[in-house]
Amino acid sequence: MLLLVICCGTAQAQQPVAQARPELLTRLIDCRSIADGGQRLACYDAAASAFDSAEKQGDVVVIDREQVGVARRQLFGFQLPSMPDLLQRGAQPDTLDSIETTLTRAGQYGEGKWTFTLADGSTWRQIDSEPVRFRNRAGLPVRVRRAALGSFLLTIDGSRAVRVRRQ
Repeated sequence: MLLLVICCGTAQAQQPVAQARPELLTRLIDCRSIADGGQRLACYDAAASAFDSAEKQGDVVVIDREQVGVARRQLFGFQLPSMPDLLQRGAQPDTLDSIETTLTRAGQYGEGKWTFTLADGSTWRQIDSEPVRFRNRAGLPVRVRRAALGSFLLTIDGSRAVRVRRQ
């Protein structure tokens, strides 16, 4: 099980986010070093209470590895600003190179380019000028994969790939 804590606070913008543990987590872990059992228990109780309050108020977010995977799939295709990868702390990076889902709808809009809406809720827009040939029917299998130079290729039911961008 992966425990990820994201904490909002007064950290300076120049510091990498994953560099140090949040103060609430540090206080909880520091309780282990107290030799006296009663004092250690009191420390844990106080730290756990503060951690619980912060989580309930939204100052701390705890997610597990499964939720990380769901978030990665939902964000697949978006160009996000560069930031430390909080989701990999202590783990080997797992790169998501493609997604597989089904077609919900597709239509041609402005300039004859296609827009594809997929069952996972994502929308992809054609960015090349190549003709698109596929059966336009909801429920067909779709695969979107990473391509060169940050682009993506979308294939519907084995059709020729279309270069797309996430909308």
